[in-house]
Amino acid sequence: MMVREQSNQQSSSANGQLPILESGDHLGRHEFERRYHAMPHLKKAELIEGIVYVPSPLRFEPHARPHGHLITWLGVYEASTHGVKMGDNPTVRLDLDNEPQPDAVLLIDESLGGQSHLSEDGYIEGAPELVAEVAASSVANDLYDKKMVYRRNGVKEYIVWQVLDHKLDWFVLQEDDYASFEPDEVGIIRSQVFPGLWLAISALLGGDMAKVLAVVQEGLNSPAHAEFLKRLGN
Repeated sequence: MMVREQSNQQSSSANGQLPILESGDHLGRHEFERRYHAMPHLKKAELIEGIVYVPSPLRFEPHARPHGHLITWLGVYEASTHGVKMGDNPTVRLDLDNEPQPDAVLLIDESLGGQSHLSEDGYIEGAPELVAEVAASSVANDLYDKKMVYRRNGVKEYIVWQVLDHKLDWFVLQEDDYASFEPDEVGIIRSQVFPGLWLAISALLGGDMAKVLAVVQEGLNSPAHAEFLKRLGN
């Protein structure tokens, strides 16, 4: 690990240019950011447990369309919940070895008790309350190293949509470990951290966004969401 990083740094000083980010590089967070900033054409790169991941261009299916559906669902919730913020592909500084760029985050404003904050240069520092990722299948890194990193850093709820497996996992942090959050008898998962954030699992997996949005609207009209707004000072 040290040999690769040192050799990259030596090549940088030799030709006066920073090496490009490549998947498999072993870097610290500050060097990762330095190289990322030097590549303005690069839209996504992540540092997970000190290892760089640069994804291939994303296809409409199985990533872009499901990603859009997640963003739509979370955006509707944000629009009716003052003090909660939704982000699409934000860089998140978790610790010195981990700087992921999740597909979506939902967080509570720091001034209202949220556990993360925005840095002076506009990045999220600390763990958002909720992170959502779109993965091709159950073999994706989202269910392994990333999951461990999010758990260790205190992400309270973690959603992984495995598109090709037609499956969605919703994990809730309980006593320093993730427990699977199961749908109720009518197939709805109700967030514990964000009251009123309801998800009709089968509808989302089946592409029925009309039902997904109707169910989240029910959640926004619920007494639990009204109480949450009061706690946020609305």
